[in-house]
Order: sequence, then structure tokens, then C-alpha cells
Amino acid sequence: MTINTIWFDFGGVLSPPIDELYTVYQRKTGVSRVEMEAAMAEVARPLGVHFLAPIELAMITQREWAKGMREALTRLYPDLDISRCNFDNHGEQWFQDHRVNPGVVELVTEMKEAGFKVGILTNNVIEWEYSWRTMVGLDHLVDLVVDSCKVRMRKPEPRIFALSAERARSQPSECALIDDLDENCAAARACGWEAVVFRDAAQTAAELRQLVGGAVIS
Repeated sequence: MTINTIWFDFGGVLSPPIDELYTVYQRKTGVSRVEMEAAMAEVARPLGVHFLAPIELAMITQREWAKGMREALTRLYPDLDISRCNFDNHGEQWFQDHRVNPGVVELVTEMKEAGFKVGILTNNVIEWEYSWRTMVGLDHLVDLVVDSCKVRMRKPEPRIFALSAERARSQPSECALIDDLDENCAAARACGWEAVVFRDAAQTAAELRQLVGGAVIS
């Protein structure tokens, strides 16, 4: 079947690279990626899930997560100053001063104008929605948004790919995923999708154009 729906990841694709997000956050707060992820793992441990799952699946609220983060960081790194961390409004602090990837916006626009349905398939957080959607600014172009915190499933779970195809009214073989994580792309392919691992906008645009074969849907 011919691809008719192209799904773009948010974090690391439409947003700046994850390493850059963490680097900027460390400059703002003094807390490193290693420290943040260790604390998130502590918050997730009682639930037995991936360190991002508690908030990406809305298992706990941001306020509950914030309390857990403060406690975990204080316990793990007693000498660490976390006074500049605004965990109760983490999404706002995390995305502040960042801009959408312009090369990816151009690609989304190109695919939309060529007649493809375009969607955002993201592992994200309820309380962060306004911040990230405002940063992306693509609500006027995007046909569909599937957000892990709203559907209570997350990439790379097979169920989220089945749900996304269903919402697009497409067959799995008619969907393509653009994502910066190899495991998410591998999971999409295992579900019958096509996928392009995002490294940068130019590489992704070239691979996606090849994948769709220059097709233009009327």
C-alpha cells in the first residue's frame, strides 16, 4: 500500500535534540541529565515502569511527580542545590527559550501540501501540553495528535501504533513514523509501519522523500 499518513515525533524531532534540552536545563538549574534521570527512575521505581512513564501515562500528576523529584534529588544528591528547579511547572521551565526545529516544520508543511495526512505521535505530559503545542505552533497544519498521556499508552508499545493508524483511518502499511529513537522506529516497523530514524532535518527529508517515492496525493 501507498503511504498516506506521516507521523512526526515531538521530543528530539520537532523540538531541539534531547541532549540540548538537558544542557539548557542544566544551565538554568544546575541539575544535570544524569541527576534528573536518576531521580525520575526513583519516582518510577514503586510503579515498576520506565522512568518517564509515570507522567507520560498520567499515572501521577505533575504535582505528585514534582514532590517525588524533590525528595529523590535530595536523597540521592544531598549537596545538590535544587532551588532553581520549578518542578511544579516543569513543562514551562523545560520548554522556555526553545524553538521548534524549522527544518522539520518545512518538512511537515511540504508533506501536508503534497496531500499527505500529518500527525504528531508523542510521549508527553498532560500539564505540559500548552507549553509544547505553543512552541511547535502547528495546530493549523496537523491533522492528528496522539499523546501518550491521553491514551494511556506510549511508544514503543504496539498498541499505540495500532490506535494511531485507526485514528488516521489508515492501514499500518499506509503510515510512516519520523522519530529520533531507534527503538520507536523498530517498534513501528514491527507493527507494519514504515519509519525514518531522525538524525537531522536534511537527512530525514531526503529519506522520507525517497520513502514516499515522490508521490503526491490529490
